[in-house]
Amino acid sequence: MKMLIAASLFALSVAVATADPPDGKPAQKVDGKKAAASLEGGYTIVSGEKAGKAIPEAEIKGSVVMFTGDKILGTDKDKKEFFSATFTLDASKTPWVIDMTSKEPKAAKATGLIKKEGDTIVIVYALPGAETPKEFKTKEGQQLFVLKALNKGDKGKGPGKP
Repeated sequence: MKMLIAASLFALSVAVATADPPDGKPAQKVDGKKAAASLEGGYTIVSGEKAGKAIPEAEIKGSVVMFTGDKILGTDKDKKEFFSATFTLDASKTPWVIDMTSKEPKAAKATGLIKKEGDTIVIVYALPGAETPKEFKTKEGQQLFVLKALNKGDKGKGPGKP
């Protein structure tokens, strides 16, 4: 389970894709560092999809993803780290393109799409060797996760912490 989540998050960072804005208007220019700052904080994984199929809730329940500066850290329900990467955003594209370089569970690169709407982040990416996603749906070798911001009082605590 932990390896699936780790592989999924890593793949997200490896897959790169571009898409036209849904309204056909040019994307607003947003600085990548400002965009990254807008992601900062802790998020719980509320759902996931791999190769077009839902990831069972039991495999993701209690997992937390933290965005801090240019780093992403994932921990499971037992607070054990299962994913660690640095990232950059290309916020000139809509949706944003995210490039990740993982450190844990192993060094690898991934590129994908990421969008933030309110307190929710959706990220999709390809596992190494798979086709880069062009939309927020998965095909073979791709993974998608929906993240919901932790309550402000929970920020940085992770599941089960007082």
